[in-house]
Amino acid sequence: MEIRDRYAPSPTGLQHVGGIRTALFNYLFARSRGGKFILRLEDTDRTRFDESYVQNLYDTFAWLGIRWDEGPDMGGPSAPYVQSERGEFYRKYAEELVGRGMAYYCFCAPGRIEQLRLEREAARSGKPGSPQTGYDRRCRNIPAAEAAARAAAGESRTVRLKIPLGETTRFTDRLLGEIEWANDDVNPDPVLLKSDGFPTYHLANVVDDHLMGISHVLRAQEWISSTPLHVIMYRCFGWEHPVFCHLPMVMGQDGKKLSKRHGATSIDEFRRQGYLPEALINYIAFLGASYEEGRDIYSLKELEERFSLDRLNKAPAVFDYKKLEWYNGQYIRMKSDEELAELCLPCASAAGLFGGSAPDAEQRRVFTAAMPLIKERLSFLHEAPAKIAYLFSEPPLPPAEEFFPKKKDREAAAALLRIGRELIRPLAEAENDEGAEAFVKGEAEKRGIKLGDLLMPLRVAITGARISPPLFGSLRILGAERSLERAGRALALLEKREPSSKNAFP
Repeated sequence: MEIRDRYAPSPTGLQHVGGIRTALFNYLFARSRGGKFILRLEDTDRTRFDESYVQNLYDTFAWLGIRWDEGPDMGGPSAPYVQSERGEFYRKYAEELVGRGMAYYCFCAPGRIEQLRLEREAARSGKPGSPQTGYDRRCRNIPAAEAAARAAAGESRTVRLKIPLGETTRFTDRLLGEIEWANDDVNPDPVLLKSDGFPTYHLANVVDDHLMGISHVLRAQEWISSTPLHVIMYRCFGWEHPVFCHLPMVMGQDGKKLSKRHGATSIDEFRRQGYLPEALINYIAFLGASYEEGRDIYSLKELEERFSLDRLNKAPAVFDYKKLEWYNGQYIRMKSDEELAELCLPCASAAGLFGGSAPDAEQRRVFTAAMPLIKERLSFLHEAPAKIAYLFSEPPLPPAEEFFPKKKDREAAAALLRIGRELIRPLAEAENDEGAEAFVKGEAEKRGIKLGDLLMPLRVAITGARISPPLFGSLRILGAERSLERAGRALALLEKREPSSKNAFP
């Protein structure tokens, strides 16, 4: 049997973690079994439909590297299936069920349906055995000839499924096992075709899955209550239903369904915050699934090879933002300096690092050269500009106290900076950090100074901060002349007044 699965979003909002997890698992399952992954837009909810959400879906898939295999012309993935373009199929099959006595025309006005809903909700009041909410099946027993005549006369109507009462619907879920549902607890005679001729979700979903030969339906467990209805519909049509596999929910750390209150959930938000697509894919692939023991990092290709329904978890998956941040840092460090620079340039330009314009050749060179200094310190791409801003414009001088090593005063800091200034040129001209470190250690030992004490005032003078990217690399990028100018400016600050004597450097 060819594996054919699908992702069928409703374009009524941005793509979010839960939806993309469903898309990714369907994609990986199809790839792991040499099958087809199909994209279908379930856009029959025209009141909330927005074309921008369709574009967001395409952009998200392109960014993550997810590709669907089939479109309506069967000629490739250039376009997905779109339900609003397939109305003839749904009308045909709805009428077929009416003709076979498994569905019926409902002529109830919308006002009556709403009034019935309100009355039944009020009657329930949380009491066991109170009337069920939903439709009262008023039109279910209208004689077929009368119903057909009223329809032919143009009377407004919907088509409702005739749920077999007093029976039980059973099906096997690939993950959860045997499930049974009393038909009397299923949505009572749900609408299949609305009065405007558009199908409801349930009709379009079942008809499309059948016509597209969908073999497996992988979707979130929140849809499990709809599955008995879908199984009933398949049986009414005389079709074999696909294998159902209801995926574990994605929860926040508080045990509640993941939502905006937990932090970013839309893929656009993660993208804006500087996450890499590889990190997001890798992390989401673990939300409810496992792979090899003792390994966390997988490429998309490796996930395609290793995904298995047998390794899905029944328990809800907990979304851990710290773990995702760790993944992002790992993938940042896998990038070459050139790749990382290209990824960080857009946020650097947006932050004004290059004076509000596009970087020139020299600025690009400096930016790329700075990547090794910060690669190990980045968790997100947007952090890069602030960490290396001192390489592009002279940082403001901090208060004098920032230059003081521990247990040293102003005079000691000035004395240490004078020594550090003498070392700038050989440090800036050293070929690498190892050579620079060997040189400065020797100088510190020769003078009987702690290495940390010697470098602290120089670091602050060059970078504007006590904590900064590596000093030796910064000196090489800035060059001796610019570094000497900064040291001189800082020294002038420290020499403005005579310090007290006690902790002065001898």
